[in-house]
Order: sequence, then C-alpha cells, then structure tokens
Amino acid sequence: MVLLTILFCIILLVLLVSWLKINPFIAFLIVSLTGGLMLGIPLEKVTKSVEKGLGDTFGSIAIIICVGAMIGKLVAASGAAQRIAGVLVNGFGIKHIQWALMIVGFIIGIPLFYETGFVLMIPLIFSVVYRYKLHAVYIGLPMLAALSVTHGFLPPHPSPTALVSTFHANMGKTLIYGLMLAVPAIIVAGPVLSRTLKKIQVHPLATFIAEEMPEEKLPGTFNSFFTALLPVMLLIISTVYLNFDHSQGIVHRIVMFLGDAPIVMLISLFVATYTLGVRQGMDMKHIGSNFGHAVKDVSLILLIVAGSGAFKAVLTDSGANKDIATLLQSFHLQPLVLGWLIAAIIRISLGSATVAGLTTAGIISPLVLHDPSINPNLMVLAVGAGSLTCSHLNDGGFWLFKEYFNLSIKDTLRSWTVMETTVSIIGLTGVLVLNAVIS
Repeated sequence: MVLLTILFCIILLVLLVSWLKINPFIAFLIVSLTGGLMLGIPLEKVTKSVEKGLGDTFGSIAIIICVGAMIGKLVAASGAAQRIAGVLVNGFGIKHIQWALMIVGFIIGIPLFYETGFVLMIPLIFSVVYRYKLHAVYIGLPMLAALSVTHGFLPPHPSPTALVSTFHANMGKTLIYGLMLAVPAIIVAGPVLSRTLKKIQVHPLATFIAEEMPEEKLPGTFNSFFTALLPVMLLIISTVYLNFDHSQGIVHRIVMFLGDAPIVMLISLFVATYTLGVRQGMDMKHIGSNFGHAVKDVSLILLIVAGSGAFKAVLTDSGANKDIATLLQSFHLQPLVLGWLIAAIIRISLGSATVAGLTTAGIISPLVLHDPSINPNLMVLAVGAGSLTCSHLNDGGFWLFKEYFNLSIKDTLRSWTVMETTVSIIGLTGVLVLNAVIS
C-alpha cells in the first residue's frame, strides 16, 4: 500500500507539472498534502509536517544558494569568469575544456556540499559556454557528474561519513575504494554520456550571462581564480584543520564556525565585493543592483527545492521510508546488492540522497555488523551508489539543474536523471568487482 501511494504521488507530481503546467512549487504542496493524508498522517498534523519540511530544506540552502548566486553574478559581471574561461581554454584547448571542468568539479567536490559546489561552478560553466559558443549540457554535465559522485561516494560528505561510522568501516580504505569507483563513473556519466546530448537546446539562466569585455578591463588572473575559488579553499583548509585538531578548544571552535558553509559563503561575498567590485571600479549601488538581480533570478529555484523538502518530510514523518526498507529486507539478495536496492528505492521515493543513505544504514547495519563476510567499506559505497539512483521530480538537485540550465522536464530527465542513474549503476558494478577481487 505504501509503495502504491508513493507511486501515485510521483505520477500526480509529473502530471501536475508537465501536463497541467502548474508551478512546481504549488505542485509539490498539493502532492505533499495529498501524500501525507493518504499515508495516515493525522489531519491536524499534515500541514505541520509540510511546513517543517519546507523550513528545514529552505533553511539549509537559502544562504548558500542566495549568496552563491550573488558571488556568481559578480564573477560574471566583473569579467572574472571570462578571464578564468580564457585561461582554461588556453591551457587545455577548446577540444579538452570539458575534461578540464570535470577535473575542477572533482577536486572541489571532495570538500564541498553538492549544492555549494553546484552554485559556485555554474558561472564558470556558462562563461565557457557563451564565450566559445559551446553546448551547455555537453560542457556542464561532466563537472556536475563529478560533484555528484563525490557527494554520494566519498567522505567527508555527510552520508558516506555517517555510513562509515554506522558500518564500522575504515575511513581511509573507503576513500581509496571510492576514488577507484569514482574515476570510471565520472568518465562514463560525464564525457561519454554527454556526447549523446549535444542536440538539447539550452538557454541557461540569464543572471550569469555577461557581455564580452575588452581584455584590458578584465580583472587579473590571480584575482579571478582566487576570488572564485575562495569558498573552496576556505572549506578545504577548515576541513583539514578540524581532521587533525580534536582538542575542542577555542581555536577549534572558531575554525569550526568560520568553516561552516554559510559563514564561508558570507566571507567570500565580502571579499568578492571588494576584489571584483570596488577594486574594479564599481560603486556599491551597482554592486547592490547585481546582487538584487541574482537573488531575484534564483528565488523560484529556492521555492521549488524547498517544496521537494516538504514531500520528503511527509514521507519520513509517516514512516514510509522504514516501511519500504523493511519490505525490501525480506528479499534474499547478495548483501551489497540489497544495500544498493534499499537505498535506490528510498531515493526514488523520497528524492534525497542523504536521507536514502542514512535510512538504509539504520536498516541494514545489523546485517553488516553480524556477518563478517560482508566488507563494510564496500557496503558504504554500495549504499552511496544506490542513494544516487534515478533523481527525478521529487529531488531538489533535479530542479537545480533544470532551472539553472532552463531545460524542459523531458530534457532534464534524459540528461540529469540518466547521468545520476549511470553513476549509480557503475558504482554498484564496481563494488561487486572489487568484492570479487579483494574477498
């Protein structure tokens, strides 16, 4: 009954958005209320569940997306993105620029949360696309595949890190195995898959389109790279420091505060305001106008992603995630495949990779901890791979990609959803191969 209800909600969501052309945020509210009632949440509590889901999701992404959009707008308007694009093309050549961006995405994806990395890299992708008249999905998808793989497979991201702890796995071995799986997954889901998507017509979000500027008016190379990558550098530095300093003293607490993603984004915004704004001759009124336009352009994205959080909340509050996991646990499958399958179905149902991974961990951990034949490091990766499967209309990442690239639902499904599923399947395949080799 639970699976049928979730399937009905997903179909209803698709019909509301694609057939009736209802705004996705409103569609999510309708589906969330309907699903909550059908799954047995009391009438007086279903609205609270929706509000909590909206608030929790909005609160976790609002600063990152809004401030990230401001930084991105300034990077584009100042000419810094144009400078960075030119340096990359000169270094790698237009023929290999896709690979250059993919490598950048992988490097910055290790310390960054997915949403943060996505928002920070979008201006760079669009600058390359517009300046050299390239296909946006073809150029951008490999970088986003790299961000997705690091989010699902590699510590220190929340889900893999929590899975390592829950399964009593070894962080170092998990990271090494994860890197071994990440390379083929990114290549196949990125450059290889994107070759089939060149015919997709894309008109990316206008806020990151900047007029071509003369060379002499562009900011310097160091200034452009330093300012654009400052959030990444601050997060890497704080992460490395906190991994070595476990004293819990005042310095540790200060670094933890300054290394929190919203604080990092604010610090980076202040620096960018000076280095790419004031220092480049912009007055504060003009800079403020750019910031206002940036937030306006991403406001609908914020609401849509928050709406997906409302749907996730009613499924979680109703206990649907546990019902699904318990049902699947009765299947007699190879443990690594079972872990992947439970995470995949919860991901498809709830839309959140992190929730899918953590829910699966709670269900399957007794099996892992009491069966010495199961490699806990590989189980972390199997569950992580399953948690990336088939991102669709109930996933905030799906809407980020769709709205920033300004795609139709059909084109988002055939690009983004296929990419995520490809990463997931290659991840599972790699886990099974490693299990056969090292067992």
